[in-house]
Amino acid sequence: MAAARPVEPPPCPWFLPDPATAGVDQELIAVGADLEPGTMLAGYRRGLFPMGVDLPDGEPGLGWWSPNPRAILRPDSVHVSRSLKRSLKRFEYSVDRAFDAVVAACGDPSRKHGWITGEFRRAYQRMFELGWAHSVEVWLPEGQGSRRLVGGLFGLQIGGFFAAESKFHRETDASKAAVVRLCESLGADGAGGERIIDVQWPTKHLMTLGVEPVERLRYLHMLRAAQELPSPTLR
Repeated sequence: MAAARPVEPPPCPWFLPDPATAGVDQELIAVGADLEPGTMLAGYRRGLFPMGVDLPDGEPGLGWWSPNPRAILRPDSVHVSRSLKRSLKRFEYSVDRAFDAVVAACGDPSRKHGWITGEFRRAYQRMFELGWAHSVEVWLPEGQGSRRLVGGLFGLQIGGFFAAESKFHRETDASKAAVVRLCESLGADGAGGERIIDVQWPTKHLMTLGVEPVERLRYLHMLRAAQELPSPTLR
């Protein structure tokens, strides 16, 4: 179960470089460190996120990344097509009710370009228990009070900043529905224009939802401002 309020873990013992000093085309900023809660928080607060990397000797390593440009979504700028609007009505939604199941589905080893290993899964579970990580679940009602988990997303929330790590779907539009629900929750108090959702790399799929690419230094400025905002309660 997640903590009612985020619990600050012991500080990061590692030096994580400032991505603002990296080259324009440099996306892998550092290699090493660990996935302890304090390290992960320090990385996200600096504009980095962890993901595996293949080392020169062929062994897997831990990389700290900062794409340039960075893909962000403003909660009040999410684009909902007419077909997606119809799909939204099919589903039911919840927050933090099935965090581990969402992470497991996102980390399904059969998924292409999968990066969520058991180590990452345990790391995000610890962040969930400390109150920093959250999930949005999408359910499909199946009658007689039963429902099936068909989509969702998870990520970390720091103030008005949400780092969306991964999403999945088992029904058409279910992952997009999770994104829309997250945006509605982050913007429910009218401050959606000031908060940002980080989705890492811009893709054609994400840009259909209103995602925009921003240059790294601008992103880091937006990140600092967003983290200073109050954390809205996700619903």
